[in-house]
Amino acid sequence: MPRGALPGVLTVMVSLGASLMVTEPAVGNAPVGILKGSVSNRATGEGLPGATVLLAGTTIGGSTDIEGRYTINEVPAGAYNLEVRLIGYQAITLTDIVISPGRSTTIDARLRETVVEAEGVTVTAGYFPANDVAPLGTVGFNAQEIRRSPGSANDVSRILMALPSTAAISDNANDLAVRGGSPMENGFYVDGIPIPNINHFPVQGSTGGPIGILNIDFVDNADFLTSGFSAAYGDRLSSVVDIKFREGNRDRIYGKAFLSFAGFGALGEGPLPGESGSWMIAANKSYLDLLVGAIGTGVAPQYGDIQGKATLDLDQNHRLTLMDIFGHSTIDFDKESSIDLGQRYYGVNTSTQNTAGASWRALWSKGFTSTTSLSVSTTRFDNEFKKVNSDALALRADNNDLNASFRNLNYLMLGRHERLEFGADLRLDRGRFDYFQRGDTTSRGTVDPDFTVARGVSSPKGALFATYITEIADRLTISAGARAEYYELSKSAVVAPRLSLSYRVSDRLTLSANSGIFYQQIPLVVLSSDPRFEELENSRAYHFGLGLEYMLRPDTRLSIEAYDKEYDRMPLNPDDPFRSVVDDALFNERFTTYTNLEPAGKAYTRGIEIMIQKKMAQDLYGLVSASYFRSRFQDYTGVWRDRIYDNRFIFSVIGGYKPGQEWEFSARWTYAGGRPYTPFDETLSRQANLGIIDQNRINAERYPAYHSLNIRIDRKFYFDNHLLDIYLSVWNAYNRANVAGYFWNSTDNVIDTQDQWSLLPIVGVEYEF
Repeated sequence: MPRGALPGVLTVMVSLGASLMVTEPAVGNAPVGILKGSVSNRATGEGLPGATVLLAGTTIGGSTDIEGRYTINEVPAGAYNLEVRLIGYQAITLTDIVISPGRSTTIDARLRETVVEAEGVTVTAGYFPANDVAPLGTVGFNAQEIRRSPGSANDVSRILMALPSTAAISDNANDLAVRGGSPMENGFYVDGIPIPNINHFPVQGSTGGPIGILNIDFVDNADFLTSGFSAAYGDRLSSVVDIKFREGNRDRIYGKAFLSFAGFGALGEGPLPGESGSWMIAANKSYLDLLVGAIGTGVAPQYGDIQGKATLDLDQNHRLTLMDIFGHSTIDFDKESSIDLGQRYYGVNTSTQNTAGASWRALWSKGFTSTTSLSVSTTRFDNEFKKVNSDALALRADNNDLNASFRNLNYLMLGRHERLEFGADLRLDRGRFDYFQRGDTTSRGTVDPDFTVARGVSSPKGALFATYITEIADRLTISAGARAEYYELSKSAVVAPRLSLSYRVSDRLTLSANSGIFYQQIPLVVLSSDPRFEELENSRAYHFGLGLEYMLRPDTRLSIEAYDKEYDRMPLNPDDPFRSVVDDALFNERFTTYTNLEPAGKAYTRGIEIMIQKKMAQDLYGLVSASYFRSRFQDYTGVWRDRIYDNRFIFSVIGGYKPGQEWEFSARWTYAGGRPYTPFDETLSRQANLGIIDQNRINAERYPAYHSLNIRIDRKFYFDNHLLDIYLSVWNAYNRANVAGYFWNSTDNVIDTQDQWSLLPIVGVEYEF
């Protein structure tokens, strides 16, 4: 959005928010709610009877019944931490449990089996559950941590951008460049179902976009896996984001309405007939286009989404879950605005996406559970752009992607400290590509011919995987696994081993190491340019990592990790030999057409990351992270160059203070070194009135360093049966002019600058009823 846009609307919204924040509700008795849920074995999902459940710092609590369920009535409304204990299992503390007035809150806890505690020994409940399969590079967030993070806009991806593993790209988009990898290398799962892209305005063949689709009220937690993730995940080179949706309320129907600067929406949830399960449905619609149209400045997106989940108990041991996530987005770059912004093209960009899935969870016997899911994702990309100077058609695309998936994951306890995870993945990726690109002068100064594609590409693939996890003397944990994959399109069969070791030196110090091999197919939109590309080898990455974790306090963890990620078989274009093809997978870049590709590229990312994470045990929470890394690739001529994600140094601080149940104050400050870019050859560019890059200085220059401060203030009002939450969030609080990129202004025939977000106040209102 242009810097300085919408000042009048922002003033009105900020004034409204300030007036609401000082308004006190008139209530009688202190409002109360209900806390309920289940406690289960983390490995198998079996319910655990006899577990103690206690709200920390209070005498309010209970225990689980024979099925592992609990209910605590008459809980004063507010935010709590929940301690869960059971002999023979590692005690845990779940933070940010919000009890709303007049309604029930469901919180499920999963405990890790461990040695039996000695009598008389006090065991501290852990705030950071260990991940046996991937002890390195794993960070988890609950829904409240995502919601209250300044600058996250209730977007799962944007809070992950504050971690040391992700390079700083732009506030304008939430592309995750994880440990030097392209955004196309990330995988997203919701309740075990793969989703190609969780963003509006998705980038075809990649995972980025400007803003997320997922409703944060659906999210229970999100785990970010960046290093040596388990064999249960494949066809991705860099990371996996595993998101769990919560269940709907099983007691009665509840609702929620929300309004912010970006849009408005509502959510409903309640029980299924006969106490057989629950349902949730939510819808969201933006109105930025109406505000921009009223003021008459710039362009703005239009987007909306609908998502729902239903959970049905087939019997005590079998549960069926149905889920659907739909999103539609469009943006119209009209000719007048494009001329004002110095752009060469104008037109409309539209996308429609939907993921529908069913998941069946079965408890076959004590120590043996399975989850089987079937899903279909469809995405349509419909674009048409014309030249500003001639109104001639420049690009027309009507592309359709279909991704069908069958996934089975099983957990089998072999003994008290041994278990086996195994399963299968079957997928069908199919694309129908119908696009035309007008021949034009390229950024290299060459002239490309017209390019037309009208064909389909189908890619069946399958995998079998297994991971064996054993714990020796309650100190050494070994996770050894492998994934056997077959890709029909390239006729390739590969085996990808994974290994993780974790040694608990003391109650506070743990050392870990991992390694693994990962494969990923080149996106179908790239392969669609030429049938010959279908035989290209899959890209490959080797992961190596070493790390330590030290518990400064039960609620504060220090982690240090060093890693090395080595790539080969990366696609390169001999006709554009200095460019990394996979680095085109950004929201503001996108994949283009290719006439020649070879899997000859190499790359690496090596770095060290330090992170201190403090959970909200009482009134303070925070996260401090820093990383130093180098990300480089070898071009087609054999020269090593910096990749566009090579910030080298990133530092981030997130912190918050919650003095009571009503107020919360938080802030986030990020600093990142400038990303590499290729400068223009100004003489050639002026002659052509077009940005012609200097091919002798590929990625040789760097943008100015990025830094920005985001702050947020929350005020909650508790009524007898309702909750009103009003927040004021200020992005880029000191109005830093961070550079998103340089472009050639075709209107003025000069180099121009595209900035990221300017100072942006956002007022939001959420009302639960």
